[in-house]
Amino acid sequence: MGMSAPRGTPPSPAVGTVDRVVAAIDGVSTATGWFAGWLIVPMTLAMAYEVVARYAFHAPTKWTYEVSYMTYGAQFMLASAYTLLKGGHIRTDVFYERWSAKTQAAIDAICYLLFFFPGLLFILYAGAVETVFAWEIGERTGLRIGSVPFPMYLFKAVIPMTAVLLLLQGLAELIRCARAIRGRAR
Repeated sequence: MGMSAPRGTPPSPAVGTVDRVVAAIDGVSTATGWFAGWLIVPMTLAMAYEVVARYAFHAPTKWTYEVSYMTYGAQFMLASAYTLLKGGHIRTDVFYERWSAKTQAAIDAICYLLFFFPGLLFILYAGAVETVFAWEIGERTGLRIGSVPFPMYLFKAVIPMTAVLLLLQGLAELIRCARAIRGRAR
């Protein structure tokens, strides 16, 4: 969404740089959203295996539960930045949709600054502490890959990773808000 300068005015290098940064952040969010979407495949395969094993052979498994909740949890969390990019998060639209684009952007910017960023910084910190602790104690799940138990810190690392992805996408959205407040396309 490049902004063009008025005729006769050279474009500001900062605007081009900001556009590239926003595009890069959007690209990362899109890529992680795509990856998260593909996590449905191992989850579906595990569930299909469990159904066949349980009902056809009366041999339920323990590992399919762990695979399903870990893949679904990772899918849900890793897709959140993409969902933010696409405007898919829940919003109370009773008043919001009646406001002008500038007012919407101003309210969004205030909410990003007061709630979104501080909340995600807390989640980033708490998630990182929990991930490091799980790594330090060698926390494992009941899920085994061959004879090796699956390390829990890999799953827990999704929490701070999600916070980073959301912080980045929030920055891109805040930039869009600033543009809309200035009367430019969002």
